[in-house]
Amino acid sequence: MTKIQIYDTTMRDGTQAEGITLSLQDKLSLAQRLDSLGFDFIEGGFPASNEKDTAFFQKIHDVTLNHTKICAFGMTRRKGKSAKDDSGILALLNAETEYITIVGKSSAFQVEEVIRSSRKENLEMIADTIAFFVENGRKVLYDAEHFFDGWKTDSSYSIQTLQVAVEAGAETITLCDTNGGSMPIEVYEAVRQVLQNVNGRVGIHTHNDCGVAVANAVSAVEAGATHVQGTINGFGERCGNADLIQICAILALKKQGYEVLCPDSISQLTSLSRYVYEMVNVPISKRQPFVGKSAFAHKGGMHVSGINRVSSAYEHIDPVKVGNERRILVSELSGHSNIVAMANRHNINQDERLQQKILEEVVRRENIGYQYEIAEGSFNILVRQVSQTFKPHFEKLHYHVGIESEQDGAMVSEGTVKIRVNGEIRHEVAEGEGPVDALNNAMRKALLPYFPCLKEMRLIDYKVRVINSEAATAAVVRVLIESYDGKDSWGTVGVNENIIEASWQALVDSIEYKLNKDMENR
Repeated sequence: MTKIQIYDTTMRDGTQAEGITLSLQDKLSLAQRLDSLGFDFIEGGFPASNEKDTAFFQKIHDVTLNHTKICAFGMTRRKGKSAKDDSGILALLNAETEYITIVGKSSAFQVEEVIRSSRKENLEMIADTIAFFVENGRKVLYDAEHFFDGWKTDSSYSIQTLQVAVEAGAETITLCDTNGGSMPIEVYEAVRQVLQNVNGRVGIHTHNDCGVAVANAVSAVEAGATHVQGTINGFGERCGNADLIQICAILALKKQGYEVLCPDSISQLTSLSRYVYEMVNVPISKRQPFVGKSAFAHKGGMHVSGINRVSSAYEHIDPVKVGNERRILVSELSGHSNIVAMANRHNINQDERLQQKILEEVVRRENIGYQYEIAEGSFNILVRQVSQTFKPHFEKLHYHVGIESEQDGAMVSEGTVKIRVNGEIRHEVAEGEGPVDALNNAMRKALLPYFPCLKEMRLIDYKVRVINSEAATAAVVRVLIESYDGKDSWGTVGVNENIIEASWQALVDSIEYKLNKDMENR
C-alpha cells in the first residue's frame, strides 16, 4: 500500500472563498476533528496576515493532536531582503510549528512579469528561504505556485525551481495548478517528468476552474505523487479547490494500493462534510459526490426496483462506506418499488392494497402541487395517516399572524398560536424576523414545556414556489421547509393559495416528524 499524505488547507485556501469565514474557535475545533480522522497536515493560515491566524498558532499549542502536523503558511523572502530580516519570514518562525509551507514562483512568466524579478533572484529567494527555516530546525513543504502554467511554456526553468527547493532542504515539493486551467493528461505528464528529474516527495494542489480539480489530483497520484492538498467540500477562491472528501473516497474505494487517513475514517466522510457546511453556515450541497443527500437518491420506479434486488444495479458503491445512506424519493414517477422501500425504511408493515392507496394519495397530492421527493418528513406523516397509525402530539386550534411597519421603517412580525397538548390549551404569542419565524417561535413557546427535545431543532432552509403562475395573485404556492436537530435534517411541504397557510402546514409537519422520530429512537 502506498501512503498518500492528505494536507488540508480549508483554514486558509478554503476561507478565500466568497462567503466562507471561520472564527478562531471554529479553526481550533476543525483541527481536532481532522486530527481524529487521521489528516496528515493542516494548514493553519498565514501568521503575518491577521490577528486571528496569529492567535490560532498560539492556541493550537495547547491542543493535543495525535496525528496531524500543523503548518504555518507563508511566502519566500522578498526581493532585496535577507530571510532573517524579512518580517513575514520571522512571523512564520515565531509561529513555532514543526512544519512550514512556503509558496514560491515556479513560472518564468510570473517571475518576470508579476513580481518583476529575475529568474536568478527568484531561485535565490526560494533557496534562501527554505535553507533559513531548515537551519532553524523547521521542516519545509514547498508549494510551487503556477507550476503547470510555467511547465507548459518553459519546463526547464519550472523544474529548476523544484530542484533548488529540494537542494535547500524541502521535504515535499507540491505542484500547484494555481489558475485551475490544466487537464488531467497534462498533470499526469508533468508529474512523471518531475519525478524523473527531482529527488523528493512530490505533491499536488489543484483548483477547480475547469471542473477537473479532483480528476487532476487523482491523475497526479496515479503518476506518482504521494501528497495531496485540498479543502473540505472543495471550498476555495473562484471555483474552489480540489475536494478532499471526494479525493479520499476515490483513493480509498475506487483505486487499489493507496492508504489514506485512518482505517475507519472513510466511513465518516459524510459527517465531516456536513460538519464543515454547518460550521461555515453554508447550505449543504445535495449533489456532492459520495456525501451529498442526493448522491444515492433514487426516484424512478425501475431504478428502485433494480436496487431492491441488487444494490449495485444503480449504485457505484455501498453508501454506508462513506457514512451516507440510500434515499428513495416519492413522486408521480414512483411505482410500487418506491412505496415498498420507503415503507420498509419506516418499519411499517404494508400489504399490496395499502401500498396502492399510498401511491394513489401521493399522485393525487402531487397533482395539486405537493412534492415529496425532497420532503421525507411530510411523506413519513402521509404514510402514517393513510395506514391509520399517525397519532398527533398536539391539536391545531387557531393561528394568527400580524405584520406592522414601525416609524423607522422596520417590519415587525407577530405570531399567535392556540393548540391543545395533553388536554391543555396553550395560547402563545411571539415575534420573529418574518411571519413564518414568528409562528415557529410561538409554536416552540407552546410546545417546549411538553417536548424539551424541540430545543435542538431549527429551520435551516425555506423555499416558496408559485405552482400556477397564470392565476396571478390567486396562484397556489408550495412551501418547502428544511429542519435540522444536530443529527438529522428533513424536509416538509405545504401547499395552499395562502402562503402563510402553506408555511403553517410545512411547519407543523416538521415538528410532528421530529417528535415521532425521537419517540421511535428511544
